[in-house]
Amino acid sequence: MDWNRTKSIFIFVFLILNIFLYSFYVNRYNEAKDIEVPGEKTIEARLKDDNITYGTLPNNIETASYISAQVHKFTKAEFNSNNQQIIPTDDNTKVRVIFMKPIKLRNVNEDSSFTDFVLANIYEGASYALWKIDREERIAIFSQKTNNRMFYYNGSLKIKWNANNEVTMYEQTMIDNIEEMEQQETVIPPLQIIQTLYAKGPLKPDSKITQMKLGYSTLVKLTRTQVMVPTWEVRVKLSDGETEEYFVNAVEGKVIELQEDKQEGEEEDWGVE
Repeated sequence: MDWNRTKSIFIFVFLILNIFLYSFYVNRYNEAKDIEVPGEKTIEARLKDDNITYGTLPNNIETASYISAQVHKFTKAEFNSNNQQIIPTDDNTKVRVIFMKPIKLRNVNEDSSFTDFVLANIYEGASYALWKIDREERIAIFSQKTNNRMFYYNGSLKIKWNANNEVTMYEQTMIDNIEEMEQQETVIPPLQIIQTLYAKGPLKPDSKITQMKLGYSTLVKLTRTQVMVPTWEVRVKLSDGETEEYFVNAVEGKVIELQEDKQEGEEEDWGVE
């Protein structure tokens, strides 16, 4: 693919997006802002009434840029272990790898054990960071990162281990040719993001916001090239102990639905152990 041509297309589309976003920016921003109306309670007071709590919020992120990247296509040369059975998708943008002889994890109760495994056994493993672990399902999920900011549901790595604490398989997608746009966008502060979630309804009484991180999510897909927008990830612990995650566009203040992309007809089948 001619990257210069693709980059020109991206710049053209980005300019169109700027015009579109500008017309809605003020409304979106004000919707997310904590506007105190005389006689009405502040967002802090309303959260307190519903027993919604949070710890120290990030306070040092004022600007961030849009990012462009390309979806990586895997090749056989990137997998050279005789212990691996490689199962790519038709377009080679996602691969499932099954270990003929499962690989023992050092300690499944330590997060660093999974990171060590990835660094030692996964192609470009250093570009991924641990996102979350489901120890009941025995699945660890990693995301690619840039400047310590994750790409949510884009450039992902999912690891499965068995009852003997051995990794049996993993699924991987990847992005490359990552470039930050020069223009810096104003990032909506965390407390205003919390108000957006509160006003829209996702935040439930008696819950606790345990984490807020800035990362990136896909805004526009142009064949293999993608445009990604700064995105707040808000992790919330509910009163019943369950955890939910919400994502909010950090530039527009819009709550967005993110989920893992799947190929048409693809099933989430990890096999029977």
